[in-house]
Amino acid sequence: MELLNNLALGLDAAISPNTLLYCFIGVLLGTLIGVLPGIGALAAISLLLPLTFYIAPEAAIVMLAGVYYGSAYGGSTAAILLNLPGTPSSAVACLDGYPMGKQGRAGVALFITAIASFVGAMIGLTALVLFSPAIADLGLEFSPADYFALMLLGLVAASTISGGSALKGLAMVMLGLLLGMVGTDVNSGVPRYYFGYFQLLDGVSLVVLAMGLFGVAEVIASINNVPARTSKERHVTMRSMLPTRDDWKRSLTPMLRGAGIGGFFGALPGTGGAIASFISYATEKRMAKDPSRFGKGAIEGLAGPEASNNAAVQTAFVPSLTLGIPGDAVMALILGALIIHGITPGPMMMTQQPGLFWGLIVSFFIGNIMLLVLNIPLVGIWVKILSIPYRMLFPAIVIFICLGVYSANNSTFDILLVVVFGFAGYLLMVLKFEPAPVLLGYVLGPMMEENLRRALLISRGDMGVFLEKPISATFVAMTVMMLAWSLWTAVRGRQRGRPVDRGTPQSEQPDDTHPQPHDEAATVGKNGSVTGPRP
Repeated sequence: MELLNNLALGLDAAISPNTLLYCFIGVLLGTLIGVLPGIGALAAISLLLPLTFYIAPEAAIVMLAGVYYGSAYGGSTAAILLNLPGTPSSAVACLDGYPMGKQGRAGVALFITAIASFVGAMIGLTALVLFSPAIADLGLEFSPADYFALMLLGLVAASTISGGSALKGLAMVMLGLLLGMVGTDVNSGVPRYYFGYFQLLDGVSLVVLAMGLFGVAEVIASINNVPARTSKERHVTMRSMLPTRDDWKRSLTPMLRGAGIGGFFGALPGTGGAIASFISYATEKRMAKDPSRFGKGAIEGLAGPEASNNAAVQTAFVPSLTLGIPGDAVMALILGALIIHGITPGPMMMTQQPGLFWGLIVSFFIGNIMLLVLNIPLVGIWVKILSIPYRMLFPAIVIFICLGVYSANNSTFDILLVVVFGFAGYLLMVLKFEPAPVLLGYVLGPMMEENLRRALLISRGDMGVFLEKPISATFVAMTVMMLAWSLWTAVRGRQRGRPVDRGTPQSEQPDDTHPQPHDEAATVGKNGSVTGPRP
């Protein structure tokens, strides 16, 4: 009964005209961003952050969340039509979606991805509704030592699991922690790391950091590496989108399986939709009676990963909203937007801001229904959007970045700072560093410092406080095990003379974890960008 009352409260908040409008804007922009290769939800939310200062907190978070899960829907469109995934997690859609398009079944592939995305999102949202109250109640039992240990585990997981070098990931986390320390110490009032610039006494702005690392850096990296386009787009009609009875039979079970896989991995810090999609693909290939069909247009190889991807996006909100621990860089941005509006994410959010919490969850249901309605009839429009010249797109992005940064604080210093972070982000990309953990460290750093100080004050400086209680001791043990595992795999990989992939285990990876080179090739970058060959 209490759950129904909470959902009724959320429905009352979610169906307000203002919230519905921003929910629609969010999912529409998210789909558009997912369709266009090379932009991504992270850069888009970074661009939209300044706009959230001028609207109500509920509408702002609903819009940003809509961009996040909307991009998961749209990312498969370019993957199926052009073999260019719009988002990293949509790279799996290239493996069987693009061959289906070459066989004249692009319409069926687009329809199945829309249905699978909707099914996965609904199952993920159901898990979010059922488990959020229990996790929030557990979070109320956490002490400062428990919170510090949990945040430490989240940072280590995000830097060592998501891919690339574990040492580079940890280095990026440390850089984020240092950036989070810039400004005036809230406890002592002592300025830290401001280097004589009084504009930094309030710290580095989240908007400046995000736009520099992911907006400007993405533009710089993409100028000479524009995704190739086909000379002719595939024509998709509503009639060609109707699946056969055999298509439905092959797709339904993989959808449910993929949603379960995505729901589990989405709630874990540092994993996300990309890893969940590859694991779902590997699972379907292993369970298939004829694995040789995969990579040649097997519809179950498209339905399972798409459901997994969207379920993971929804369940990523579980630890973020109930414990205040972001699982990836996008969730760190959304939590940063909450903090900017004076809302503290965590266990108390459900009791202190019940209208916002449950309104956000109900808006997810409404937004996913909007996405289903948008994606199927407007496929023809999304196909036409793929022909927008990038020489027109990039200057517009730069202008929006400058306007957004300046409007936040009316400071030209912020524009100069975003340029500095932009070139720094591009340099990190060139050196094969993943900038996303910087954002996680930046957002979690101040909270970790606060809980560390509280824990040491309570224990009178005794570091053993982190091993006394079972909760914090368990988190510390998991962190140590994860670091040891990453170090062992790195040493083993170096001895064998080959790079190490800490995402999907080798035994579970599909034969080709990148799109197959049919007409064009796509490459998923370390920062979540998607690029292709030079024209």
